[in-house]
Amino acid sequence: MRRLLEHGLPHGNERVLDLGCGGGEWLLRALDLHPHLHAEGIDLSADDLAQAGRTATGRGVQERLVLHHQDAGTFSSPHPFDLVLSVGATHAFGGLLPTLAAVREHLAPGGRVLIGEGFWDREPSPEAVEMLGDFDDLATTVDRIVADGWTPVYGHVSTRGELDAYEWSCWGSLASWALDHPDDPDSAHVLETAGTRRTEWLRVYRDTWGFVCLVLRRTSP
Repeated sequence: MRRLLEHGLPHGNERVLDLGCGGGEWLLRALDLHPHLHAEGIDLSADDLAQAGRTATGRGVQERLVLHHQDAGTFSSPHPFDLVLSVGATHAFGGLLPTLAAVREHLAPGGRVLIGEGFWDREPSPEAVEMLGDFDDLATTVDRIVADGWTPVYGHVSTRGELDAYEWSCWGSLASWALDHPDDPDSAHVLETAGTRRTEWLRVYRDTWGFVCLVLRRTSP
């Protein structure tokens, strides 16, 4: 994450926008790294935004962070941004290229994009495609981005260990909540969901799905 942000934020005083920020991890890390940076995040999850706000306050960066509870596709701003992020959120715009089109609307001249997208690392099963979507392989994903008028200037392909850690954390956290709240009426359902998602990952897409983050610049102004 740090090296991607370093390539996306060459000056350290940029305005940053995250379309689909979730709990704000990318924005919070950027604010930690650069004391003169200002950031805005958009997400539909009020719980995630509340968590981002609490974390920002705990780190003392809340005055440089603005959070918007709305659909990222309807967001507008009176000023452009030097770095626009959309990591793991292209589904919200209908896919990779529609996401880049939305990003372009918010990007300042000479600005950069940090986009994260899934890809098939090897031939997926029909069940995996139905579950996750009709992704391309890595080379085709990059080719489509380049053909759309962007040049990758840095990138990171998540390792199998990084992806495994993400999945274990995601479904493990969900299961832990259920075990810690046995009297909650949703506990049994949440525990079952965590188990189902863990099994889907291990048996359906663990060995075929990958994830890449790319820092992009416009090929032509």
